[in-house]
Amino acid sequence: MSTLDAIGAAVARELALPDVDTLTTIVVRVLVAALLGGIVGWEREHKGRAAGLKTHILVSIGSALFVLAPLLSGIDGAEVTRVMQGIVSGIGFLGAGAILKLGKDERIEGLTTAAGVWMTAAIGMAAGMGQEMVALVTTLVAMLVVGAVPRVQRRDPRVAHDLQAGKQGETPVDLRD
Repeated sequence: MSTLDAIGAAVARELALPDVDTLTTIVVRVLVAALLGGIVGWEREHKGRAAGLKTHILVSIGSALFVLAPLLSGIDGAEVTRVMQGIVSGIGFLGAGAILKLGKDERIEGLTTAAGVWMTAAIGMAAGMGQEMVALVTTLVAMLVVGAVPRVQRRDPRVAHDLQAGKQGETPVDLRD
């Protein structure tokens, strides 16, 4: 076998489709991550926030890939937890970019968007690990929180304490973003 034949055979092995079960696993997990990340992203996009639909979908898919690829490669599950730790740390930097201090009163905005990006990474990791139901339930609870809590805060000023100026010199925080 010539060198070119050997290279061609190696490339063919690398690019070969996996068996049907593995391919189905990949497709289902990545699509679930994209769909659920899209739900969180749609809510942020609908409210006109900087990190919207595309950002959340990409974060979710990327997080799923970061855990799915090592699992499919046969890497020990304990080692995948290190990958997950890296995702959580890295997403912290991305989320920090969504948080802004505005105006003379140093009003802070973007905390909910940053939390949404962080949550989307967790949802993507769950989907990538094969925990699609955990990812789905978490997404539904997160959407319930971002939908219901602002309504409660508007009706009950005791619950809306995080929307008001802080007492004793604290910086006012706006979590409504």
